[in-house]
Amino acid sequence: MRNKIYLAVLAFLGLALSLSHGASAQTEAELILKKESLYNSLFVLQEGPYRTLRFGHKDRHYRESTYNPADPTELPSVYTRYVTVGAAYTDKLESAAVVGMGGGRMTWYLSHHIPELKVTAIELDPEIVKIADKYFDVRANEQINVVTSDGRNFMRRTKENYDFIIVDAYRGHFVPFHLLTKEFYELLETRMNEGGVVVQNIAPNTMLFDHAIATISAVFDNVDLYKASNNMVAVAYNGPHREKAELQEEARARQGTYEFRYDIADMIKERVRTPKFSDDKILTDDFAPANYLKSVENHNRKWESE
Repeated sequence: MRNKIYLAVLAFLGLALSLSHGASAQTEAELILKKESLYNSLFVLQEGPYRTLRFGHKDRHYRESTYNPADPTELPSVYTRYVTVGAAYTDKLESAAVVGMGGGRMTWYLSHHIPELKVTAIELDPEIVKIADKYFDVRANEQINVVTSDGRNFMRRTKENYDFIIVDAYRGHFVPFHLLTKEFYELLETRMNEGGVVVQNIAPNTMLFDHAIATISAVFDNVDLYKASNNMVAVAYNGPHREKAELQEEARARQGTYEFRYDIADMIKERVRTPKFSDDKILTDDFAPANYLKSVENHNRKWESE
Protein backbone atom coordinates (compact mmCIF):
# COMPACT_ATOMS: atom_id res chain seq x y z
CA MET A 1 0.00 0.00 0.00
CA ARG A 2 1.31 3.42 -0.92
CA ASN A 3 2.15 5.57 2.04
CA LYS A 4 0.52 9.01 2.37
CA ILE A 5 3.18 11.54 3.23
CA TYR A 6 2.26 15.08 4.20
CA LEU A 7 4.35 18.18 3.64
CA ALA A 8 5.69 18.28 7.17
CA VAL A 9 7.17 14.82 6.78
CA LEU A 10 8.54 15.59 3.33
CA ALA A 11 10.12 18.79 4.57
CA PHE A 12 11.80 16.78 7.31
CA LEU A 13 13.22 14.53 4.60
CA GLY A 14 14.43 17.53 2.64
CA LEU A 15 11.81 17.21 -0.08
CA ALA A 16 10.43 20.75 -0.27
CA LEU A 17 7.35 20.62 -2.42
CA SER A 18 7.02 24.18 -3.64
CA LEU A 19 6.19 24.01 -7.35
CA SER A 20 6.71 26.68 -10.00
CA HIS A 21 3.14 26.18 -11.24
CA GLY A 22 1.80 27.52 -7.95
CA ALA A 23 0.45 24.42 -6.23
CA SER A 24 -1.03 25.12 -2.82
CA ALA A 25 1.34 24.84 0.10
CA GLN A 26 -1.20 22.50 1.67
CA THR A 27 -1.13 20.03 -1.23
CA GLU A 28 -1.13 16.45 -0.02
CA ALA A 29 1.71 14.49 -1.57
CA GLU A 30 1.87 10.76 -2.16
CA LEU A 31 5.16 8.96 -2.45
CA ILE A 32 4.84 6.63 -5.45
CA LEU A 33 8.43 5.44 -5.78
CA LYS A 34 11.76 5.73 -4.03
CA LYS A 35 14.67 4.27 -5.96
CA GLU A 36 18.44 4.29 -5.52
CA SER A 37 20.29 4.32 -8.82
CA LEU A 38 24.00 4.42 -9.60
CA TYR A 39 23.77 8.20 -10.00
CA ASN A 40 20.91 9.48 -7.85
CA SER A 41 18.36 8.92 -5.11
CA LEU A 42 15.14 9.08 -7.13
CA PHE A 43 11.66 9.97 -5.90
CA VAL A 44 8.38 9.96 -7.82
CA LEU A 45 5.61 11.89 -6.07
CA GLN A 46 1.99 12.65 -6.80
CA GLU A 47 1.38 16.26 -5.76
CA GLY A 48 -2.22 17.18 -6.44
CA PRO A 49 -2.73 16.72 -10.20
CA TYR A 50 1.02 16.71 -10.85
CA ARG A 51 3.43 13.80 -10.91
CA THR A 52 6.99 14.88 -10.15
CA LEU A 53 10.41 13.31 -10.43
CA ARG A 54 12.89 14.48 -7.82
CA PHE A 55 16.60 13.77 -7.36
CA GLY A 56 18.20 13.51 -3.94
CA HIS A 57 21.79 14.43 -3.21
CA LYS A 58 22.98 14.41 0.38
CA ASP A 59 20.48 16.62 2.24
CA ARG A 60 19.16 18.38 -0.87
CA HIS A 61 16.36 17.35 -3.20
CA TYR A 62 15.52 18.89 -6.57
CA ARG A 63 12.47 18.68 -8.79
CA GLU A 64 13.55 17.50 -12.24
CA SER A 65 10.32 16.79 -14.13
CA THR A 66 6.63 17.58 -13.69
CA TYR A 67 3.75 15.89 -15.52
CA ASN A 68 0.00 16.33 -15.45
CA PRO A 69 -1.48 12.97 -16.59
CA ALA A 70 -4.89 14.61 -17.09
CA ASP A 71 -3.39 17.32 -19.33
CA PRO A 72 -0.33 15.87 -21.12
CA THR A 73 0.55 18.97 -23.18
CA GLU A 74 0.91 21.14 -20.07
CA LEU A 75 4.52 22.15 -19.33
CA PRO A 76 4.35 23.31 -15.70
CA SER A 77 8.05 24.28 -15.58
CA VAL A 78 8.27 27.64 -17.36
CA TYR A 79 11.78 27.14 -18.75
CA THR A 80 10.66 24.04 -20.69
CA ARG A 81 8.20 26.23 -22.59
CA TYR A 82 10.95 28.66 -23.54
CA VAL A 83 13.21 25.90 -24.80
CA THR A 84 10.67 25.41 -27.61
CA VAL A 85 11.44 28.93 -28.89
CA GLY A 86 14.32 27.29 -30.74
CA ALA A 87 11.71 26.08 -33.25
CA ALA A 88 11.58 29.67 -34.58
CA TYR A 89 15.30 29.66 -35.41
CA THR A 90 15.82 26.45 -37.36
CA ASP A 91 15.75 26.13 -41.14
CA LYS A 92 14.19 22.68 -40.73
CA LEU A 93 12.42 20.72 -38.01
CA GLU A 94 13.11 17.16 -39.02
CA SER A 95 15.58 15.97 -36.36
CA ALA A 96 16.26 16.84 -32.73
CA ALA A 97 18.49 15.61 -29.93
CA VAL A 98 17.77 16.14 -26.23
CA VAL A 99 20.77 15.77 -23.91
CA GLY A 100 19.27 15.02 -20.50
CA MET A 101 15.86 13.45 -21.06
CA GLY A 102 14.76 13.24 -17.42
CA GLY A 103 11.01 12.60 -17.26
CA GLY A 104 10.87 13.32 -20.97
CA ARG A 105 7.98 15.77 -21.09
CA MET A 106 9.81 18.22 -23.36
CA THR A 107 10.71 15.35 -25.68
CA TRP A 108 7.07 14.24 -25.75
CA TYR A 109 5.75 17.79 -26.24
CA LEU A 110 7.94 18.44 -29.29
CA SER A 111 7.14 15.10 -30.89
CA HIS A 112 3.43 15.63 -30.21
CA HIS A 113 3.28 19.04 -31.88
CA ILE A 114 5.73 18.34 -34.73
CA PRO A 115 4.69 15.00 -36.29
CA GLU A 116 7.60 14.90 -38.75
CA LEU A 117 10.23 15.49 -36.04
CA LYS A 118 12.44 12.55 -35.08
CA VAL A 119 13.78 13.02 -31.55
CA THR A 120 16.77 11.26 -30.01
CA ALA A 121 16.51 11.55 -26.21
CA ILE A 122 19.75 10.84 -24.34
CA GLU A 123 19.67 9.98 -20.64
CA LEU A 124 22.61 8.87 -18.51
CA ASP A 125 20.65 7.04 -15.80
CA PRO A 126 18.88 3.82 -16.93
CA GLU A 127 16.58 3.99 -13.90
CA ILE A 128 15.29 7.38 -15.06
CA VAL A 129 14.56 5.89 -18.48
CA LYS A 130 12.41 3.26 -16.75
CA ILE A 131 10.66 5.92 -14.65
CA ALA A 132 9.94 8.06 -17.72
CA ASP A 133 8.31 5.05 -19.36
CA LYS A 134 6.25 3.87 -16.39
CA TYR A 135 5.26 7.12 -14.68
CA PHE A 136 5.63 9.88 -17.29
CA ASP A 137 4.35 8.06 -20.38
CA VAL A 138 7.49 8.76 -22.42
CA ARG A 139 8.99 5.80 -24.21
CA ALA A 140 10.64 4.84 -27.47
CA ASN A 141 8.35 4.81 -30.51
CA GLU A 142 8.48 5.67 -34.21
CA GLN A 143 9.26 9.30 -33.41
CA ILE A 144 11.30 9.01 -30.23
CA ASN A 145 14.60 7.14 -29.95
CA VAL A 146 15.67 6.76 -26.31
CA VAL A 147 19.40 6.24 -25.73
CA THR A 148 20.98 5.44 -22.36
CA SER A 149 24.35 7.20 -22.45
CA ASP A 150 26.33 10.16 -21.25
CA GLY A 151 25.28 12.98 -23.56
CA ARG A 152 28.78 14.03 -24.56
CA ASN A 153 29.89 10.48 -25.24
CA PHE A 154 26.83 9.95 -27.41
CA MET A 155 27.48 13.12 -29.40
CA ARG A 156 31.09 12.10 -29.90
CA ARG A 157 30.16 8.65 -31.24
CA THR A 158 27.04 9.35 -33.29
CA LYS A 159 27.24 9.95 -37.03
CA GLU A 160 23.91 11.79 -37.06
CA ASN A 161 23.39 15.54 -37.38
CA TYR A 162 20.44 17.48 -35.96
CA ASP A 163 18.38 20.57 -36.70
CA PHE A 164 17.54 21.22 -33.06
CA ILE A 165 19.84 20.26 -30.15
CA ILE A 166 18.60 20.75 -26.58
CA VAL A 167 20.90 20.51 -23.55
CA ASP A 168 18.97 20.11 -20.29
CA ALA A 169 21.22 17.94 -18.16
CA TYR A 170 21.15 19.05 -14.54
CA ARG A 171 22.00 17.67 -11.15
CA GLY A 172 20.17 19.99 -8.83
CA HIS A 173 21.05 23.55 -9.85
CA PHE A 174 24.25 22.64 -11.66
CA VAL A 175 25.07 21.47 -15.16
CA PRO A 176 27.78 18.76 -15.24
CA PHE A 177 31.04 20.54 -16.02
CA HIS A 178 31.90 18.46 -19.09
CA LEU A 179 28.66 19.76 -20.67
CA LEU A 180 29.78 23.39 -20.27
CA THR A 181 33.21 23.49 -21.90
CA LYS A 182 34.36 24.94 -25.20
CA GLU A 183 35.23 21.46 -26.44
CA PHE A 184 31.68 20.26 -25.76
CA TYR A 185 30.12 23.14 -27.67
CA GLU A 186 32.54 22.63 -30.54
CA LEU A 187 31.39 19.01 -30.64
CA LEU A 188 27.74 20.11 -30.73
CA GLU A 189 28.53 22.47 -33.58
CA THR A 190 29.81 19.52 -35.64
CA ARG A 191 26.54 17.66 -34.92
CA MET A 192 24.33 20.59 -35.92
CA ASN A 193 22.87 20.79 -39.40
CA GLU A 194 23.38 23.99 -41.35
CA GLY A 195 20.71 26.41 -40.20
CA GLY A 196 20.34 24.50 -36.94
CA VAL A 197 20.26 25.66 -33.34
CA VAL A 198 21.53 24.63 -29.90
CA VAL A 199 19.30 25.51 -26.93
CA GLN A 200 20.45 25.14 -23.34
CA ASN A 201 18.77 25.83 -20.02
CA ILE A 202 21.23 27.53 -17.64
CA ALA A 203 20.17 28.69 -14.19
CA PRO A 204 21.35 32.31 -13.84
CA ASN A 205 22.17 31.81 -10.15
CA THR A 206 24.75 29.12 -10.84
CA MET A 207 28.31 30.19 -10.09
CA LEU A 208 29.27 29.21 -13.65
CA PHE A 209 26.63 31.26 -15.48
CA ASP A 210 28.99 34.00 -16.73
CA HIS A 211 31.49 31.37 -17.79
CA ALA A 212 28.83 29.32 -19.59
CA ILE A 213 27.66 32.30 -21.67
CA ALA A 214 31.24 33.33 -22.47
CA THR A 215 32.05 29.77 -23.53
CA ILE A 216 29.01 29.29 -25.78
CA SER A 217 29.69 32.70 -27.33
CA ALA A 218 33.26 31.64 -28.12
CA VAL A 219 31.96 28.83 -30.35
CA PHE A 220 28.77 30.14 -31.98
CA ASP A 221 28.30 33.37 -33.90
CA ASN A 222 25.26 34.35 -31.84
CA VAL A 223 23.77 33.57 -28.43
CA ASP A 224 20.29 34.90 -27.61
CA LEU A 225 18.93 34.74 -24.06
CA TYR A 226 15.37 34.30 -22.85
CA LYS A 227 14.39 34.90 -19.24
CA ALA A 228 12.08 32.05 -18.24
CA SER A 229 10.91 32.65 -14.69
CA ASN A 230 13.97 31.80 -12.55
CA ASN A 231 15.90 30.27 -15.44
CA MET A 232 17.72 31.55 -18.48
CA VAL A 233 17.43 29.77 -21.83
CA ALA A 234 20.33 30.29 -24.25
CA VAL A 235 19.79 29.90 -28.01
CA ALA A 236 23.06 29.50 -29.94
CA TYR A 237 23.33 29.60 -33.74
CA ASN A 238 25.64 30.56 -36.58
CA GLY A 239 25.18 33.04 -39.39
CA PRO A 240 23.75 36.56 -39.22
CA HIS A 241 22.16 37.78 -36.02
CA ARG A 242 18.40 37.27 -36.08
CA GLU A 243 16.49 40.49 -35.54
CA LYS A 244 13.45 40.30 -33.28
CA ALA A 245 10.96 41.32 -36.01
CA GLU A 246 12.30 38.61 -38.34
CA LEU A 247 12.14 36.00 -35.61
CA GLN A 248 8.60 36.91 -34.67
CA GLU A 249 7.50 36.56 -38.28
CA GLU A 250 9.07 33.09 -38.47
CA ALA A 251 7.65 32.17 -35.07
CA ARG A 252 4.13 33.16 -36.12
CA ALA A 253 4.44 30.97 -39.22
CA ARG A 254 5.68 27.98 -37.19
CA GLN A 255 3.04 28.58 -34.53
CA GLY A 256 0.36 28.50 -37.22
CA THR A 257 1.73 25.24 -38.61
CA TYR A 258 2.31 23.32 -35.38
CA GLU A 259 -0.16 24.95 -32.97
CA PHE A 260 2.14 24.78 -29.97
CA ARG A 261 0.24 25.08 -26.72
CA TYR A 262 2.67 27.82 -25.63
CA ASP A 263 2.90 30.43 -28.38
CA ILE A 264 6.52 30.77 -29.47
CA ALA A 265 5.79 34.13 -31.13
CA ASP A 266 4.91 35.53 -27.71
CA MET A 267 8.12 34.12 -26.28
CA ILE A 268 10.26 36.02 -28.79
CA LYS A 269 9.14 39.23 -27.05
CA GLU A 270 10.96 38.08 -23.91
CA ARG A 271 14.43 38.01 -25.48
CA VAL A 272 16.92 39.91 -23.31
CA ARG A 273 20.28 41.47 -24.01
CA THR A 274 23.14 38.99 -23.96
CA PRO A 275 26.03 40.25 -21.82
CA LYS A 276 29.58 40.09 -23.14
CA PHE A 277 32.20 38.44 -21.01
CA SER A 278 35.96 38.39 -21.42
CA ASP A 279 37.86 35.44 -22.84
CA ASP A 280 39.34 34.62 -19.44
CA LYS A 281 35.95 33.21 -18.45
CA ILE A 282 35.94 30.56 -21.19
CA LEU A 283 35.75 27.03 -19.78
CA THR A 284 37.87 24.29 -21.31
CA ASP A 285 38.29 20.64 -20.49
CA ASP A 286 41.69 21.23 -18.89
CA PHE A 287 41.03 24.57 -17.19
CA ALA A 288 38.22 25.29 -14.73
CA PRO A 289 38.91 28.78 -13.29
CA ALA A 290 37.62 28.03 -9.82
CA ASN A 291 39.36 31.12 -8.43
CA TYR A 292 37.14 33.29 -10.63
CA LEU A 293 33.84 31.83 -9.51
CA LYS A 294 31.56 34.20 -7.61
CA SER A 295 28.99 33.44 -5.00
CA VAL A 296 25.54 32.38 -6.14
CA GLU A 297 24.04 35.57 -4.72
CA ASN A 298 26.12 37.76 -7.06
CA HIS A 299 24.38 36.19 -10.03
CA ASN A 300 20.83 37.02 -8.96
CA ARG A 301 20.77 39.95 -11.37
CA LYS A 302 18.02 41.76 -13.21
CA TRP A 303 17.76 41.44 -16.97
CA GLU A 304 16.56 44.15 -19.33
CA SER A 305 14.22 43.30 -22.19
CA GLU A 306 15.36 44.38 -25.63
